Amino acid sequence: MTETQGSTPSRRAVIGWGGAGIALGAVAAGGAVAMTKAGSDLDPVGADAGGATEFHGVHQAGIATPVQDRLHFAAFDVKTDDRAEFVRMLKDWTAAARRMTAGKEVGEGAYGGLAEAPPDDTGEALGLKPSRLTLTIGFGPSLFERFGLRDRRPAALVDLPKFPGDNLDRSRTGGDLCVQACADDPQVAVHAIRNLARIGFGKVAVRWSQLGFGKTSSTTPDAHTPRNLFGFKDGTRNIAGTETGRLKKFVWVGDGDGGANDAWMHGGSYLVARRIRMNIETWDRAPLQEQEDIFGRDKGEGAPVGRAKEHDEPFLKAMKPDAHVRLSHPDANGGITILRRGYSFTDGTDGLGRLDAGLFFLAYQRDPRNGFIPLQRRLAASDALNQYIQHVGSAVFAIPPGVRDAHDWWGRTLLSEEA
Repeated sequence: MTETQGSTPSRRAVIGWGGAGIALGAVAAGGAVAMTKAGSDLDPVGADAGGATEFHGVHQAGIATPVQDRLHFAAFDVKTDDRAEFVRMLKDWTAAARRMTAGKEVGEGAYGGLAEAPPDDTGEALGLKPSRLTLTIGFGPSLFERFGLRDRRPAALVDLPKFPGDNLDRSRTGGDLCVQACADDPQVAVHAIRNLARIGFGKVAVRWSQLGFGKTSSTTPDAHTPRNLFGFKDGTRNIAGTETGRLKKFVWVGDGDGGANDAWMHGGSYLVARRIRMNIETWDRAPLQEQEDIFGRDKGEGAPVGRAKEHDEPFLKAMKPDAHVRLSHPDANGGITILRRGYSFTDGTDGLGRLDAGLFFLAYQRDPRNGFIPLQRRLAASDALNQYIQHVGSAVFAIPPGVRDAHDWWGRTLLSEEA
């Protein structure tokens, strides 16, 4: 049996409850898996090998670990008022995440059990490799209005202000919880979110979700820089997973951050998620020179204005005053640095013959008050790129520290009475 044996209902017990529960037992799909360390950017197995990323660690995987090719991000609303029931769900989620990231089925699997009970696993990932699946959980500001947690809300978990140009869709904004599933196989990522939603049925409900493809930033040193849907390289100066000094300074919550009630966040981070609609059709009619002036880089090599290579140090004054790179560069913002982990998306059309496409922007940082918020204020005020984009969805989450071992669970530092 797994480490959750003592508190997990059996399949027979599930039948007794009318099938309302989910068993998280021990029977596993086999197969050895190669591992990488959570919080590290070393990737010896690579995407082609379909290897597994270690679930346990000081920090949650899916932040500084190598960025995978696909995303399924989901924000949830909490429906239960029972704290014990919510904690039980988080423990069940942790057990399921531990198995799925290792390439195993949830509980007793997708078939072979009692015919009278729903299977524990939905089955669409059967036969697929782990595909470097990572699952990362976060807690939104609204969660702290529940379960007596108001005094535990971190000082850094502030509500994002309304920025100039925002046109936020409330149905794609906010959430009590989030789960970020990243993998190299989209079916593996979708399977993970689907199973967590199924386990949480009656206790949580999906508020909104986003599928993503074509990572737009990398955390791997010397890796090829991916391109966004405007065709430009994105994330050239992103923090690498091996840069432990920069991660400690800009990403991980440290000792002394916040007040006495914020200690549970030590080793965690803060996530800002923004759904950014790109006006693809308008952009595609813009002259090449205008496109390059807007970004401050050439479209082919990705070199900053006046330089030859992508990674050459940019000369900001050579760029137009409203160039995106010039305005967003740390040297122009008092050193503000965030870790980007965004994805492109296309969600059909808007009913007017235009693609509903853009960037699902994910940014991790030590404190949004010193990271995304002042940076976005500057960009929203004068970035030339604004005429081609619009922020239509938004959320902020506290990302707790990692699950330390087989006995730990998501949210323990916040929700356990001992903590």
